[in-house]
Amino acid sequence: MRDFGNKPFWQTKTLEEMTAGEWESLCDGCGRCCLNKLEDWDTGEIAWTNVHCRLLDAGTCRCSDYENRQASVPDCLPLDPHSVRTLTWLPPTCGYRLVAEGHDLYWWHPLVSGDPDTVHAAGISVRGRVISEEGMEPEDLEDHLADWPGENPEEE
Repeated sequence: MRDFGNKPFWQTKTLEEMTAGEWESLCDGCGRCCLNKLEDWDTGEIAWTNVHCRLLDAGTCRCSDYENRQASVPDCLPLDPHSVRTLTWLPPTCGYRLVAEGHDLYWWHPLVSGDPDTVHAAGISVRGRVISEEGMEPEDLEDHLADWPGENPEEE
């Protein structure tokens, strides 16, 4: 039997071992997974945009219809332990990705800070920096490429 002392669940459990509530709490609320992304078909390289899914509430950085999002947006991909380990476009700061890769959460993650606004204060979220995809043609996405915090947001 493993002795974890008082360590938080994300340091002691695998993604598969987490309860539904623990799983959902790994989302830091940055909103970056709800951005439109462009993928180079030849290289697989992902280019980020500042254009968000029509269901993203740009003020809260949360889905406005989370329970029904796949029905409303057919290309919305649900996250599960397998997809978290295989999707190449999850932000490097994503709580799911960090835990899957054996890293700890950043200081600004709400589970660490105790405050859901630290992800915004740290400049990690998309709040105030995005536009909706509504009314936009897919070919116009190339006009909205954006840089988002990289591998080590504490250095940026």
